[in-house]
Amino acid sequence: MLHLKLATDPRWVNIVEKNTEEILTDHAWCEQKAATNAITIITLNSEYPDLVTDLLLLAQEELEHFQMVHNIIKKRGYTLGRERKDSYVNELYKFMNKGGSRLKSMVDRLLFSAMIEARSCERFKLLSKELKDPELSKFYRDLMISEAGHYTTFIGFARKYGQDIDVDQRWQELVEFEAEVIKNYGKEETIHG
Repeated sequence: MLHLKLATDPRWVNIVEKNTEEILTDHAWCEQKAATNAITIITLNSEYPDLVTDLLLLAQEELEHFQMVHNIIKKRGYTLGRERKDSYVNELYKFMNKGGSRLKSMVDRLLFSAMIEARSCERFKLLSKELKDPELSKFYRDLMISEAGHYTTFIGFARKYGQDIDVDQRWQELVEFEAEVIKNYGKEETIHG
């Protein structure tokens, strides 16, 4: 379903388990950034009522996830650390068209967002299967399902409004680009690291 070309090495979970506080902090900030991204798309494309409606719900859900992660952080006696830079997302951002029509920019932003959700979903699935911590394993299983829905939302809007753009070709180009980018990740206790 997610069409990723390169799966995460399962050994990444071993790295994550060595520093649960770090993965949770990074995850919390990923959720905040996802909410901000949805709001940015709304701000730039407010003339599409269905997109605004659905992305408002998505942004609210991402903020709820941020709160859920923060609650786990507090419950475990950890502290939410400072916001982390997400190098993976920054590298993916380089793929996006910066010029051209507003529609082309919107489609690229939607595909970029779908890709991040797809990779997060894949990572959450791996965490849900491999983490020895039963609470976090269940937590990531539940979030995996949500991330898959977000992926579908973004790619669905790209296809709906990108009728004059070869969205499937652009998606394949992004999948290829992401496969090269992700080769450099999976070595840190961060969601995309």
